[in-house]
Amino acid sequence: MRSGMVLGDLRVQQMRRAGGGWSYTIVRPDGSVHEEADSFLRTYEGRGTQKTYAYYLVDHLRWRAREKLTTGAVSLHGPLRYMGAVGARVEMPFGEPWRTPPKRPYGSSALQVAASCVKHFYLHQCGLGMNPELRTALDASCPLRWTGSGLCWGM
Repeated sequence: MRSGMVLGDLRVQQMRRAGGGWSYTIVRPDGSVHEEADSFLRTYEGRGTQKTYAYYLVDHLRWRAREKLTTGAVSLHGPLRYMGAVGARVEMPFGEPWRTPPKRPYGSSALQVAASCVKHFYLHQCGLGMNPELRTALDASCPLRWTGSGLCWGM
């Protein structure tokens, strides 16, 4: 995750809520709200999970843009490849590592949070009627498991 303002890319935006707390969403380079991300993040309104998920989700959405994937077209292989690109052991080729030096691959705790965020993001979108095939695949998959060689995401 990057720190500071990121121009020309998706970014997390902090907003003051009416009650005095903070809310988080993801905005596009032009400042418009990323509607899919915002719809998902609103389900965590008022909880610390919202901020955490916003930063993990923006990372995933940046990776997804690089891979030219959309929510409507993504299959289970997309989130699996992303998890491999950020450090999980996946049982398939995942392409280029996403977290390259000086960034390190996510550790086991970060991988668990990232997997939960990504899976729940897609389940939320599927619940809104997008990509029912993905919902079936996500419901059937076990997101993370421990193996003799570490944390992996697989079926």
